[in-house]
Amino acid sequence: MSDRLKAYARAGVDVDLGNKVKADLPALLKSAHRPEVLGKIGSFGGLFRAAFPKMRDPILVASIDGVGTKIKIAVLLDRHDTIGEDLVNHCVNDIAVLGAEPLFFLDYMASERLNPERFRQLIKGMSRGCARAGCALIGGETAQMPGIYHGADYDLVGTIVGVVDRSRIIDGKSIRPGDIIIGLPSSGLHTNGFSLAREILFNQLGCRLDASLGDGRAILGDELLRVHTLYLPHIRKTRAKVKIKGIAHITGGGLIDNIPRVLPDHVDAEINLGSWSIPPIFRLLATTSRIDNEELYQVFNMGIGMTFIVAAKDAAQTVALTKGKIIGQIVKGQRKVVLKEALKKKS
Repeated sequence: MSDRLKAYARAGVDVDLGNKVKADLPALLKSAHRPEVLGKIGSFGGLFRAAFPKMRDPILVASIDGVGTKIKIAVLLDRHDTIGEDLVNHCVNDIAVLGAEPLFFLDYMASERLNPERFRQLIKGMSRGCARAGCALIGGETAQMPGIYHGADYDLVGTIVGVVDRSRIIDGKSIRPGDIIIGLPSSGLHTNGFSLAREILFNQLGCRLDASLGDGRAILGDELLRVHTLYLPHIRKTRAKVKIKGIAHITGGGLIDNIPRVLPDHVDAEINLGSWSIPPIFRLLATTSRIDNEELYQVFNMGIGMTFIVAAKDAAQTVALTKGKIIGQIVKGQRKVVLKEALKKKS
């Protein structure tokens, strides 16, 4: 058996190293726990006691996603302490838009060879994200796949499961013309658009990751690795005070493709360009590329990471609760987003 394991390690899969690294998991995951979790890390399946006594009709909500080619930035900088938190926040946001509370999270990591320090950084980031969202990290898979992945490259995927009382689902059905769109600021690119951003920044502009963005403070590498914002606290606080009719997480597809996912068939979302300040990273990408507005707002979040749709009477209170901006309105239409250019003032 010992000889066979050594041969497997020579082929690129070190089982003994994997077992050694995973021995630290209980300590690393201590903060990412809930009392409903049964069993222990390392079982064939994670156990979660599904008891929801405060809900009349509990509905489970599940989603799966990754962090895309943002991983390439982490690899170039050899900084992996934020990518795991990115993944959790992205997944939690995706189910939170339906009104769901996160219950548990599972991860999948794959690389050519297991890197113990990188593994610990990723786990710490995911544990931190789960702790902040109030969900448990109950298991995962760490795959060593020589021949599929090469060098320092790896992939990271997460699955989230949450729950919402059926009567509390945020489904967009009550959205009507006259409703207001509130935009919540993003921290940066979040986890989408990095393939195009890397093409523009590195191949077209020749930027370095240690370069300044021009304001004397922001460094490009730091800016690109900013953690994907967790919007769950904003949702919890806001819906305790006002009715949120619809929520869109502005991920891949930007404002153009994500807002229609929560719209009824008979309305459009008008977005007033110029109603919020575009962060420097997006201004750089926009002004140095030959990409039209429609594609910019379809690939990148352009500084808006989530949108709430509320009745006009609730708009001011929603802005106060979220520190967001009114960025548009709902009008009659055919379930699409219309970008409205700001009117130029006459001199």
